[in-house]
Amino acid sequence: MNTPTYIKSLLAPTTKKPQGRKVWSIDLLTVWLPFFTATNTMQDTAIPSDALGCPLRLGYDKAGVVRFTQAGRPVIRVAKDISDNVRLVRDNFTANLLSYAGEVMRDNAEAYKVQVGLAQKAGMPIYQHDLAELDKAIKAQAVAQATATAKAEAVTEAETITEREAVPV
Repeated sequence: MNTPTYIKSLLAPTTKKPQGRKVWSIDLLTVWLPFFTATNTMQDTAIPSDALGCPLRLGYDKAGVVRFTQAGRPVIRVAKDISDNVRLVRDNFTANLLSYAGEVMRDNAEAYKVQVGLAQKAGMPIYQHDLAELDKAIKAQAVAQATATAKAEAVTEAETITEREAVPV
C-alpha cells in the first residue's frame, strides 16, 4: 500500500508561522477564512457572509450584557458558523487519521506490530528515567512539606512558651 499524497503533505514541514487568533490551533485569518471562503465559492459550504466578514464577535452573557474575563478584558468569540465548521473539519480529520491507521494495521499488520515494538523499546528508557525523577521529586516534596510543617509547629510551640513566660504568676 502506498501512502496517499495528502498524508505525506501533512507530515512535511512548513516555514510559515501564523500570528493571529487561532481556532483549533490554526490561524483564523490566514487559514480558516481563506479556506471557508473557497469552500463557499465552490458551494461546498454555505457559511453566511457576515460570519466570514466579521469572524470575531463580542461575547455576551444570558442577560445580554457584555462578558469580561477575570483580567478585565472583554470576551471575544469566534462566530458560531465558523466554529461549527471548524469542528466538522476537525472531526472529519480525526476520522481520516483513524481510517488511515486502520488501513495500515489491516494491510500491513506485521510491519505495524514491529513499529509498535520498536517504539515501546525506544521509549522505555525515557519512561523509566521520568518515573525515577518523578519519584525523587515526590519524595523531595514530601520532605519539604514535612520540614515546613515541623517549622510551623516549632514556631507555634515557641510562641506558646514565650506567652507562658510573659504571664506573671
